[in-house]
Amino acid sequence: MTGRGSTVDERYTQWKFLIPVLYDWFANHNLVWPSLSCRWGPRLEEQTYKSRQRLYLSEQASEPRSLTIATFLPDSGTDGSVPNTLVLAHCDIVKPRVAAAEHISQFSEEARSPFVKKHKTIIHPGEVNNDWKISSSLMSGFVQVNRIRELPQNSNIIATHTDSPDVLIWDVEAQPNRHPMLGAAESHPDLILTGHQENAEFALALCPTEPFVLSGGKDKSVVLWSIHDHVSSLAESDSKSPATSFLNSSGKQSSKASNNSENPTVGPRGVYQGHEDTVEDVQFCPTSVQEFCSVGDDSCLILWDARVGTSPVVKVVEKAHNADLHCVDWNPHDQNIILTGSADNSVRMFDRRNLASEGVGSPIYTFEGHKAAVLSWSPDRSSVFGSAAEDGYLNIWDHEKVGKKCIGTRSSTSPPGLFFRHSGHRDKVVDFHWNAFDPWTIVSVSDDCGSTGGGGTLQIWRLSDLLHRPEEEVLTELEMFKSHILSCSSQP
Repeated sequence: MTGRGSTVDERYTQWKFLIPVLYDWFANHNLVWPSLSCRWGPRLEEQTYKSRQRLYLSEQASEPRSLTIATFLPDSGTDGSVPNTLVLAHCDIVKPRVAAAEHISQFSEEARSPFVKKHKTIIHPGEVNNDWKISSSLMSGFVQVNRIRELPQNSNIIATHTDSPDVLIWDVEAQPNRHPMLGAAESHPDLILTGHQENAEFALALCPTEPFVLSGGKDKSVVLWSIHDHVSSLAESDSKSPATSFLNSSGKQSSKASNNSENPTVGPRGVYQGHEDTVEDVQFCPTSVQEFCSVGDDSCLILWDARVGTSPVVKVVEKAHNADLHCVDWNPHDQNIILTGSADNSVRMFDRRNLASEGVGSPIYTFEGHKAAVLSWSPDRSSVFGSAAEDGYLNIWDHEKVGKKCIGTRSSTSPPGLFFRHSGHRDKVVDFHWNAFDPWTIVSVSDDCGSTGGGGTLQIWRLSDLLHRPEEEVLTELEMFKSHILSCSSQP
């Protein structure tokens, strides 16, 4: 093989050799079908040597109208007769310093990991023409699930984005388990959020402090909802679900809510106009339900404040990026720091205190050498974030290490601030998520259709703590280990 394929294979072979050194724990799960989103859910069980946690995955078709099935069903067909699904899996996570090195390094790229097991399947509905409704007659209209986001205030509530104008809200505990097969009825969402005039495919965020939902779409709009606005006949029935009880916990009745008991809907709190092209990503301020930001194909970063109206508070059109903006994330530890990723192959860090209302916004720093398509801050350290892209790399950056020696990379050739490079995927990395319960454990997923013709690869991995612990602490421990070895070897 020559060209890019040869480079990827060589890189992957070298990476496999280093797995026992780089990782404290590693699990590889071969996916039959591609998945565009992966998210950690709540921790379910704590044991001596491992913990069990929920994992969300989407299944999506590799060809238009070709409908996929749950990853974990080996006997599924490929003729487009089975729908796209949302899968709830249980993941057993081995605790730090428990897995043996030989176990970490021995895995098969073609096998499914014993640490990941399917628990429930939700059949995702779709659209027909321009009148998007949920009904049992839409078997021919299933669409792919592009984004999954969990509600911080209730671990059983998630939101999904598809190739449609609406956001779907699900109570995953109350939803029945569906078997994805020909003629199977699709699952009914607990709530539908309406307000976009065109498809909203990727930009989706849920507020850390209140049950608010934010979305962006092809209509160039940013739309804000409050789940508390939902009141319907479903909520008042004796058979209401736990999700319905939660969604109506405010006790307020909203004129925006629909009384369709089968498919309750709610309209937006606000529609925000300011972008001149598709909105690609949105994010809430970590400390405020009223403040949020968005990026789009117009190369703009916009800051909004719902308290002052629906027009931009700050619109960065100069020095934001030189191409489309694909992603944005707000530092959960510092409400002034925002990251943006662009098609210009860079990640830029902004301090919102330095953004001018006249459209100028010089970044604090530009991280280069990687085409950023997905961004996420570490839940544990304020200076650490990750980025992933079509080059197959998942990079871990630490902006405090800019100008310092890199760990886990070749410092002479690595971009400044690059802390670690995960090279386990052989095709584009489409999503990843930090584990809030175990901050150095990450789940990542790649779409492998382009390189191998397969579905995708799900990987769950934890960095060796020798890579991220303070240098002085690591050196002290190594000296103690060295002394112990010398002491043992000197004994008769």
